[in-house]
Amino acid sequence: AIDSEGQIRDAKVEPAFDNLAQYQKIRDLTMTADGKEAYFTLQSPMEEVAVIAVIRKNDDSWTEPTIVHFSGKHRDLEPFLSPDGRRLYFVSNRPLEMSQNEPKDFDIWYVQRSALGEAWGEPLNLGAPINTEHNEFYPAITKSGNLYITSDRPDSKGQDDIFFCKWNGHKYDEPQSLGEAINSESYEFNAYVAPDESFLIFSGYNREDGYGSGDMYISVKGENTDWSQAVNLGEEINSEYMDYCPFVDLSEMTLYFTSRRSSIKNVNDIQSLDDFNKTVNIYENGNSRIFKVKISKDLMSGFD
Repeated sequence: AIDSEGQIRDAKVEPAFDNLAQYQKIRDLTMTADGKEAYFTLQSPMEEVAVIAVIRKNDDSWTEPTIVHFSGKHRDLEPFLSPDGRRLYFVSNRPLEMSQNEPKDFDIWYVQRSALGEAWGEPLNLGAPINTEHNEFYPAITKSGNLYITSDRPDSKGQDDIFFCKWNGHKYDEPQSLGEAINSESYEFNAYVAPDESFLIFSGYNREDGYGSGDMYISVKGENTDWSQAVNLGEEINSEYMDYCPFVDLSEMTLYFTSRRSSIKNVNDIQSLDDFNKTVNIYENGNSRIFKVKISKDLMSGFD
């Protein structure tokens, strides 16, 4: 449930996707509306390598991950599915021309398919005014076609901001940094936006009301279409470590997110390599892992 301050109470945060526990650095989950297809990023320990992978649900179990056909040659990350599941947005430093090899700054790209279950086409760059000579990250597309991104462009209020990119029916208007209810002089990034734009969950770095490195915050859209002052989701969700990359499965009312939390304690009784491996390879070991928590529909309608 969500209390009057917007914080989630009685929450049980759990590891998500048991079949992905072997991967030491995994983040950026997005799912189709029917919950049968999920995409995410796999990274090397120092993030030199980043690929987008997919799993599919058969009955009650998930398949083993495979890398999507358009990923693996460049640093690709932060996939986000359109509400109808027919377009997949992602971030990449790939060159604009296939004949080129040198990576560029990070841009928003997308692939399309004719229907769920069909093959994805070739990647297309979203182009100006979304993409610039600066970095664009973490796309979130809504039913209206409006796009929300993270960027470090010069008109940010701080370091990284969350930007609103309005679809006017023909093209995107110039991206605008969201107001001070969301952005600050620090870092705001990785926003999940509900398909109907009723609420937004994002990460803020090292804020005064935070519990650690990066915390997740929520804002809801009021009757005047302004975003409400962002509220920390609370200590039952956020940790003293980096918590980021939110995604909400609305069909199951489940919040998925990435966290670098660790439950490893100071251990003074490691007697074998087996003891060591069991200690350092637990799910909450400081690497980026995906977690989940059930949430209330109050999240979609504001705070009591």
